[in-house]
Amino acid sequence: MSVRSYTKIWLHLIWGTHNKDKLLLEKSFRKELSTYLYKYSKEKGIYMKINYVNSDHVHAIINLPTNYTIEEVMKLIKGNSSFWTNKKLNFKFSWARGYGAFSISESVLPKVENYIRNQGEHHRQISFTDEYELFLKKYNIKTG
Repeated sequence: MSVRSYTKIWLHLIWGTHNKDKLLLEKSFRKELSTYLYKYSKEKGIYMKINYVNSDHVHAIINLPTNYTIEEVMKLIKGNSSFWTNKKLNFKFSWARGYGAFSISESVLPKVENYIRNQGEHHRQISFTDEYELFLKKYNIKTG
């Protein structure tokens, strides 16, 4: 038997548009960007289980591969998708500098998938800013 490295590290990634501006208004474009995120991640050897592109932010679940850090994954995904989006849209687009990366246990993975799948409904009740603050509080992250 050969010795190999095995990991399964599920991460819930969240990142927003620059200044939290609602720039991705067209649902058809958001769907196209979602598909692009899947394809690009796969191309880079990153398994993206699900993503949802909102008008001002994105949620995704990935399994972090052994050959990347979280920071490297986010640079790849945000950098490339920003470049791609700029080519597609008629205005300057960029993602915000930061991001959230939250661990998910296997036992709650279906619950988080469902939460991401239902983002359209979810954000009729809570803003991205308020939602993000809840994540930081839930994960006991001090910001200041």
